[in-house]
Amino acid sequence: VMVWLRRCTHYLFIVVVAVNSTLLTINAGDYIFYTDWAWTSYTVFSISQTLMLIVGACYYLTFTGVPGTAPYYALIMTVYTWIAKAAWFSLGYPYDFIVTPVWLPSAMLLDLVYWATKKNKHSLILFGGVLVGMSLPLFNMVNLITVADPLETAFKYPRPTLPPYMTPTEPQVGKFYNSPVALGAGASAVLGCTFAALGRKLNTWTYRWMA
Repeated sequence: VMVWLRRCTHYLFIVVVAVNSTLLTINAGDYIFYTDWAWTSYTVFSISQTLMLIVGACYYLTFTGVPGTAPYYALIMTVYTWIAKAAWFSLGYPYDFIVTPVWLPSAMLLDLVYWATKKNKHSLILFGGVLVGMSLPLFNMVNLITVADPLETAFKYPRPTLPPYMTPTEPQVGKFYNSPVALGAGASAVLGCTFAALGRKLNTWTYRWMA
């Protein structure tokens, strides 16, 4: 009974974390209407995606103890995002359908650290957190480059009920005055370790609760 209870709890955790991380990713990964604050949004959203990826990937990886489970978790996020975006796209909302699976290479680095250090949990938190935090904002730039021009898309798909904060405005440059990739990578590298530790701790709590 306890084995099945543990398994069900594990799958429940994975679904909850994966779904919520996907929802955050969807809302934090579309640069369609980001005009005035494109770079600022990119930096903040790169950080949020990094943290949601690493907490779930660390939990999944340390819970199962199977090589490749961190990239598998990233794949779950990617597929969930594709499904949700397809639904919105079919409803006529001007989201770009394609999302580059930017979480996969970062998750592969996390997985590599875990197994290269012989399942050392502290190395996973420290080195894995830094690597994911520094890599994902760089990979996430691909999404920003491939997305349609915000102003062009906004005027192509006029919506009379658009809220004020989504109204197209003349884009401004240099809100942060620095590279958004470097800024996002720096902040994510620091916060990534914290969330890697959280994902690891979630695994411990789950086992204790199951006991």
